[in-house]
Amino acid sequence: MRKGFIKILLVTALIFLMSTPAMAEKVLRWASQGDALTYDPMSQNEGPTISASRQVYEALVIRDYRQQKEPCLATSWKVLDPKTWEFKLRQGVKFHDGTPFTAEDVVFSFKRAMSPTSEFKGYIPSVVDVKAVDNSTIHIITSGPNPIMPDQVTNIFIMSKKWCEKHNSVQPQNFKEKQEMYTVRNANGTGPFKLELREPDIKTIIVKNPDWWGLKQNPHNIDRIIYTPITNAATRVAALLSGEVDFVLDPPFQDLARISSSPNLKTQQVSQIRSIFYGLDQGSAELRSSNIKGKNPFKDKRVRQAINMAIDRASIQKVVMRGLSVPCAVITAPGVHGYPQELDKNLPPLDLEKAKKLLAEAGYPNGFEVNLDVPNDRYNNDEAIGQATVGMLGKIGIKVKLVSQSKALHFPKISKKTSDFYMLGWGVPTLDSAYVFSYLYQKGGQCNATGYDNPRVNELTKAINEETNLSKRDGMIAEVWKIVNDDVVYIPIHHQVIVWAMKKNLELPIDAQDSPQFRFGRMQ
Repeated sequence: MRKGFIKILLVTALIFLMSTPAMAEKVLRWASQGDALTYDPMSQNEGPTISASRQVYEALVIRDYRQQKEPCLATSWKVLDPKTWEFKLRQGVKFHDGTPFTAEDVVFSFKRAMSPTSEFKGYIPSVVDVKAVDNSTIHIITSGPNPIMPDQVTNIFIMSKKWCEKHNSVQPQNFKEKQEMYTVRNANGTGPFKLELREPDIKTIIVKNPDWWGLKQNPHNIDRIIYTPITNAATRVAALLSGEVDFVLDPPFQDLARISSSPNLKTQQVSQIRSIFYGLDQGSAELRSSNIKGKNPFKDKRVRQAINMAIDRASIQKVVMRGLSVPCAVITAPGVHGYPQELDKNLPPLDLEKAKKLLAEAGYPNGFEVNLDVPNDRYNNDEAIGQATVGMLGKIGIKVKLVSQSKALHFPKISKKTSDFYMLGWGVPTLDSAYVFSYLYQKGGQCNATGYDNPRVNELTKAINEETNLSKRDGMIAEVWKIVNDDVVYIPIHHQVIVWAMKKNLELPIDAQDSPQFRFGRMQ
């Protein structure tokens, strides 16, 4: 009897201990309007997709939520000669499947990132080879001197060579061709969380990696994170207010006061390092969606100027964005090296009469028709900005048909260069203007769907990536910004301001890249 009684006491005590708050699993449930496009970390250079990858994969160097670089899978780095960077690798790290992290994984990952189907080639344009010197050292070989290599590798995520070979995933997913492969729904990184469940556009679950090498430095207490994309803004807010989710990345601006007044909720706000703008196909002989045949109105700079001065940025800021944006004249934001502050202050004047005159001089006195492609689940009020633009351009005779669709359909049109007129938002993870030039202005740039090809810009973009005289380099950057703004390659709208909403028992520092880093999170 005594033994039985003691056994009951022990079982009861165990159940009690397991049910106490100290033993309870900390589960973070969160939502935003759109899902990651893929879990292949080299397929899509898109913010939410990179953010998802960052929870499970790691790079040689990373940025914290303050945008400061810090060692990650590399512990140190230095220049050996004008064409060689040396990185020393962290030892004792394992992938989530238990495979040891090696120098060969770094070599493999960089070469994978340089593959034709990778959208990350533009991060490392000067890299020509990566070599494993020994298991703790790699050399990155460049075509010329590269002063910003540590900034460029922060989003080159390291994958297991053996795992990729095992699952026939040596090359990145070809997203624009809708390729299906193992890495789309599965992941094997070295990061703070492991991918447990991936149901695209429905639910994604990641769980704490108890063997993460960085757990002592970042002792977060989150055991499980459940992400649910909720496209409808009202539904997202309702989920937050009811306690169904703990964190909403993109609360609708019209509901911020309501959220802030809730006793259990709070908001955080910061200027994002991302600019919203329109691209125009000025390279094709004829636009696909226009009623003008045999020529392309966007080829004429006067047409682009007319559009630029017909956009009422102040109204978009006040009415559409409820004050949470910064009207801009350039497509990069403060915080980026080489940001042209004076050019950005020079907003195009709102002048409808002059815009009509420019259209007439270009041969379009009655305007023309064209489609405008915008996503409806990517940027703050993206579809509403597009709707406002339709009305604004209608005032100068340009009849715009708005084509609003999911980012999963929107971005492939830009990648395939099949959109006449499109919205794009651009963040700068390297925090350097060279990244903007390489992707958006250089001939053949992966996201240059405008057809823009300026020999001087091409020349300078290559030179900027190799110039070690920083004063000279800054002069080159300034020259490029002057040229491309004079050419009206894009139509800048605004720099985004982001607001996060969450329960008061969640500590999660806001990140100006709009990418939550859950390794810094804590739940009470």
